[in-house]
Amino acid sequence: MRNLWPLLMAGSFAAMGVQAAPAEPHELLVGSYTQGQSQGIYRLQFDSRSGQLDATPLQVFKSANPSWLTLSGDQRQLFVVNENGPGQADVVGRVSSVAIDPKTRQLSLINQVQSLGNEPTHSSLSVDGQYLFVSNYSVAADPGGSLAVLPVSREGRLSPPVQLSSHPASRVNPERQQSAHVHSTVSSPDGRFVFANDLGADQVFVYRYDPKANPEHPLTAATPASVQLPPGSGPRHLLFAADGKHAYLSMEMSAQVAVFDYQDGTLTQRQRVDLAAGQPAAKKAAAALHASADGKFLYVSNRGTANELLVFAIDPNTGELKELQRRSVEGDHPREFSLDPSGRFVLVANQKSNQIVVIERDAQSGLLGKTVQKLALDAPSDLKFLSRP
Repeated sequence: MRNLWPLLMAGSFAAMGVQAAPAEPHELLVGSYTQGQSQGIYRLQFDSRSGQLDATPLQVFKSANPSWLTLSGDQRQLFVVNENGPGQADVVGRVSSVAIDPKTRQLSLINQVQSLGNEPTHSSLSVDGQYLFVSNYSVAADPGGSLAVLPVSREGRLSPPVQLSSHPASRVNPERQQSAHVHSTVSSPDGRFVFANDLGADQVFVYRYDPKANPEHPLTAATPASVQLPPGSGPRHLLFAADGKHAYLSMEMSAQVAVFDYQDGTLTQRQRVDLAAGQPAAKKAAAALHASADGKFLYVSNRGTANELLVFAIDPNTGELKELQRRSVEGDHPREFSLDPSGRFVLVANQKSNQIVVIERDAQSGLLGKTVQKLALDAPSDLKFLSRP
């Protein structure tokens, strides 16, 4: 099958190249780390016909280490984790609420609060939009990571955390698992459950979400309260399938993806896929994972020395994965990536090589083709497209 890929890719992308679609400009928000030259969030224009990002930003919104961006459902607010901590210019982890003008897309600060933890690395909104779930990763073992729950007003203003949860560490890896390190937290598709992925604990912790019962403590431990993962695997990001029947979890330290069946708050493991089988732990680091809009393909980034994107076909019935392709990201440390709204390109944020790489994608086969652009941008960490006004 591998020997057919070049022919399949050549045919797919040749056909795609002759399409005369009109230019479709979209706006892209880029989060970044600001220890170097980056100043915060960059608002860029992207042409989905040519696959080109305009090198001149539409706006630069100054913010300290805005490493993860979360859009509200109506895209009028942007919630930003400021991944600060000890040893940085700002030693306090924070979360910012930013207004997005519905006509001009200009960004302006609403307010900022402390996350009550170090190095907040991820956030997500509850399905009803009432709370923001913030994952305080905390590089240092003391105090360790935590899940913070922040109320959100109708206007998008954040209140300080009303609930803070931590978890027992697995201590399997003496360097990285001496305490909790919550890497991401996401809701189930129906919003009734919340899943906190803790790299330091080798578990996914499951909470019931019921703000009506107690607005000050909207999360309570579910039954079962966690999903146990292989020792030293280091769970990172969880993604639910569009139909809500399956979920995919990247495990950073073991460079694997776990496939789960999902029903009513319960994750049942069905499959585990290796991204870098046989490679030593120091040479691999699974990171982001995203599905195509049609739900047919899953894309996963692996960092370490591999620095590649893996493409998987998703079985429509079982949700199981079949590897189709491994594609270099032509850079270092693909922390995050995004499929553009047209589905014809994948944009990769190569954090350590300071660039965004745009790669062609064939929507029918799911395969990745040639690189069409490398845009220099210091320490990019997250990419979020805005829908059109």
